[in-house]
Amino acid sequence: MKKAEYNKKWGKEHKEYYRLRGIENRKKPEYVKNQMIYKWKSRGVLNEDYGSLYDYYFSINECENCGIELNQDNSTKKTLHHNHNTGEFVSVICHICNVLEGQARRGLNGQFKI
Repeated sequence: MKKAEYNKKWGKEHKEYYRLRGIENRKKPEYVKNQMIYKWKSRGVLNEDYGSLYDYYFSINECENCGIELNQDNSTKKTLHHNHNTGEFVSVICHICNVLEGQARRGLNGQFKI
């Protein structure tokens, strides 16, 4: 039996092993940190020290715009606010403030202001 065929068969027989291994990795703080930083980078956030930005993000408990307490609800969820043109970090705000900021930037008719 070729090695590739053997590996494919072994993988099918041990799906539970891979599933549990993935769950264990997702529980590790370093994995969570790396995933969060990856998400920020993919959305265009530019920063010299993502580690300190991550620590700052989790140290904030109130919206830096309106002062509401941040938690996991959709309306009061933490959002990393950044300038979409430069990628520069601006502040940690709630979801509602982020939506209102986007609407103000676009204008009432949905078009971007120039």
